[in-house]
Amino acid sequence: MTFTIAFLIAFIASFGLRHWLSQRQIRHVAQHRDAVPADFAEKISLADHQKAADYTIAKLRLGILENGVSAIILIAFTLLGGLEILNVALLSYLGAGITQQIALLASIAVISGLIDLPFSWYKQFYLEERFGFNRMSKKLFFVDLIKGLAVGAAIGLPLLWIILSLMAKAGDLWWLWAWGVLTAFSLLMQWIFPSFIAPLFNKFQALEDGPLKTQIEALLARCDFASQGLFVMDGSKRSAHGNAFFAGMGKAKRIVFFDTLIEKLNPGEVEAVLAHELGHFKRKHIRKRLLISFALSFAMFALLGWISTQVWFYTDLGVMPNLNGYNGGLALALFMLVSPVFSFFFTPLGSLASRKHEYEADDFAAEKSSANDLVSALVKLYQDNASTLTPDPIYTAFYSSHPPAPLRIANLQRFSQS
Repeated sequence: MTFTIAFLIAFIASFGLRHWLSQRQIRHVAQHRDAVPADFAEKISLADHQKAADYTIAKLRLGILENGVSAIILIAFTLLGGLEILNVALLSYLGAGITQQIALLASIAVISGLIDLPFSWYKQFYLEERFGFNRMSKKLFFVDLIKGLAVGAAIGLPLLWIILSLMAKAGDLWWLWAWGVLTAFSLLMQWIFPSFIAPLFNKFQALEDGPLKTQIEALLARCDFASQGLFVMDGSKRSAHGNAFFAGMGKAKRIVFFDTLIEKLNPGEVEAVLAHELGHFKRKHIRKRLLISFALSFAMFALLGWISTQVWFYTDLGVMPNLNGYNGGLALALFMLVSPVFSFFFTPLGSLASRKHEYEADDFAAEKSSANDLVSALVKLYQDNASTLTPDPIYTAFYSSHPPAPLRIANLQRFSQS
């Protein structure tokens, strides 16, 4: 019962904190809805500012509902016995063994996906549609869904089989071997994703010759950055939101622009946005994040290796393990369901590190490109993506991976004034 109490305390605290933070953000954004911040008054209209406020609030309210449903599902799976019922049913049908444990994990994924489906549909075809961002057809929605399931099964099931086999046969240090497999798999995916998986969902065309390409290539030369190529992705078939990103590692690095980004920004602004992304690479943020993720996964696997041998871990969460047999999938299922409740409280640490990296990438862009162009690009992107300019400070400190717009732009203006 001790772990039951600890879990309930963490569950109530995390659920309550999520709700409180969302309500704070809603109130703060609503209170500042009727006036554009002074620093943006000449660049963003009141109508656009109010659209951003309404969009932010609508997303938060949907998030509150999703949070509530997720909380109910978690308790249903654990303390109310849902996972136990599912496990027993699959045992009676498939018998004990790795096949049954894979079926258990796959069933949880399917159930969770079905519960999430109405939220995804509502977000895409009502919320995004209402604010003019949706460009996805209903047919494409289901095509993406089917492709995602197929790719997930093709990649996830063999990986799951390997990890569960290690849990069954690799002895007390199975978790170390499993961590090594998952780490190697994560690195392999960095190469596989841009060349084989991403093209299943989007079309990638080489950036056409012209002033923009010439300007980008000059930037890459200044930054001593070697890329496999410059590509434009047809993001507009799903959304009006714009972005740019890197894909791949080593010699397989690609630079990808959403077509919506190129439509909205002039060449100087596109260059500045790319310079920011290059800043993440040149300041080794990507490598640091990978190393941190590997270190965290090492700690999580070590914890799972120990906790999976403790009977109370199962019984205190409403599940009866096989006391003389194999519980690999059951341990994984419980761990994946319960660990986010505890890890949620460390969210501000990741957010703080991410905001620090964003400032550093902005500084790099200001040095290698143009601070004024990056400011201009950010203002356009805040406007076009309906991002609020007046977030709640506490909500920002807890969740936000990027600094608030006023602080970020004030930081960049140091360069334009020097």
